[in-house]
Amino acid sequence: MTGWSQALSGHPSAAEGETKTFTGNRGLQIEEKLIFEQDSPGHCGVDLPEPPPHESRLGGLERKTPIGLPGLSEPQIVRHFTRLSQKNYAIDSGLYPLGSCTMKHNPRLNEKLARLPGFADLHPLQPETTTAGALELIDTLAHWLKTLTGMPAVALSPAAGAHGELCGMMTIRAALSARGDARQRILVPESAHGTNPATAASCGYAIDNIAANARGRVDLAALKASLGSDVAALMLTNPNTCGLFEDEILEIAAAVHAAGAFFYCDGANFNAIVGRVRPADLGIDALHLNLHKTFSTPHGGGGPGSGPVVLAASLAPYAPLPWIVHGDNGLGLVERAQGPAAKSIGRLKGFHGQMGMFVRALSYMMSHGADGLRQVAEDAVLNANYLRVRLADALSQSYPGACMHEVLFDDRFLKDTGVTTLDFAKALIDEGFHPMTMYFPLVVHGALLIEPTETESKAALDQFADTVNGLAARAKSGGAAGFQAAPRLTPRRRLDETNAARKPLLRWRPPQPRQEAAE
Repeated sequence: MTGWSQALSGHPSAAEGETKTFTGNRGLQIEEKLIFEQDSPGHCGVDLPEPPPHESRLGGLERKTPIGLPGLSEPQIVRHFTRLSQKNYAIDSGLYPLGSCTMKHNPRLNEKLARLPGFADLHPLQPETTTAGALELIDTLAHWLKTLTGMPAVALSPAAGAHGELCGMMTIRAALSARGDARQRILVPESAHGTNPATAASCGYAIDNIAANARGRVDLAALKASLGSDVAALMLTNPNTCGLFEDEILEIAAAVHAAGAFFYCDGANFNAIVGRVRPADLGIDALHLNLHKTFSTPHGGGGPGSGPVVLAASLAPYAPLPWIVHGDNGLGLVERAQGPAAKSIGRLKGFHGQMGMFVRALSYMMSHGADGLRQVAEDAVLNANYLRVRLADALSQSYPGACMHEVLFDDRFLKDTGVTTLDFAKALIDEGFHPMTMYFPLVVHGALLIEPTETESKAALDQFADTVNGLAARAKSGGAAGFQAAPRLTPRRRLDETNAARKPLLRWRPPQPRQEAAE
């Protein structure tokens, strides 16, 4: 173990009593130095000829000292990054109980199609006449998004969920301004995603929180009491962050519209209802969809996001540019706020959106079909409720009854055990599982939010449930010390969080010569 990595971990890598090795390796778990610590002067992964003599154009700004990169051979570099990749937990390794918000199975077919020539190498500035196929793909995707939601219009350019929220709120503000009705407040339930109030505030609105009832849903009476002529919109997440469907949503929509306000819905959890419920039928005026969650390539994979916004007829004229339109000569683009797009809020991005995400999403839709998309929602809800029942006796469910695509527990089952939610998560790592979402949503104390997604088998769910039940039994039987020391089997032990916060080491520095250090 290096001094740098040891300082990061605060603990030895090997558990007490464990056999120590000469190398520090543990089987095939290689003790890996930082790439700078592997510096071997003179080594290089490429062999390039000396450049011919040339006149410098740097005007005296040439580098006077070495650049400081480590010297490594090609095998060293390949081994380094391969070993690092093997220390990562991935959806290809096992179940991710924190769900589609971060990671679920991504069919490889979608990746293959996104890399096809003509899609992967498109340039946003190439002539429109050379992009007919891409425009048709985008238009087809838009058609199916409108069909699945029941909405007449969709804006495809927003880059991700929060950007979609911004798009929706800007169209609402434009619609209110057009009717000469400037309003100042946005209502946001406690169970909404945290980006909702941030988005509303960035648009200049004041935020009023709406309390939840004892069932973890919007308190309808509190909502009605907060409505008034100065309310611009309600921003509701459905299913909400507690994994629950807002079963009074029709009454909510009616009350919001009666007050002259708009109903914005955060559709980040659309994978729980896709193919089952059309948001338009619930009275929703604007809703963003995370293509990178519901329709493949979750953003935990490190790739770009895409957050299209579907709009009701009352908001459609204000949709951001560009628009794809059907004309006598086929598909075309409206790129200026004039003519039929005169009321548009303009551009939210430089170009048309994330093409790779569009290809993946349409591939996902077409390979599943209408019945397959419906099954996605049904299986996601089934899997979450299966875990809810399997874990009901050991854990404490936050709200009674069936859940949607994710099930929420809290830390009441750990009361008087000396084990915290964080301790429980760390112990789960030793069992070979990535922990579930911890301490979120904030509406319950010590939250454990589990979303198994639709692609996990019963065998995988049973193994996970058996592990969680076993850990809960161990915590209740006086095993706090073991939890507080977890994880014990990882390349690094638990971080000394207090010391790390007070004395953070944010940069690696080469060891100083002893004489220089003494000075």
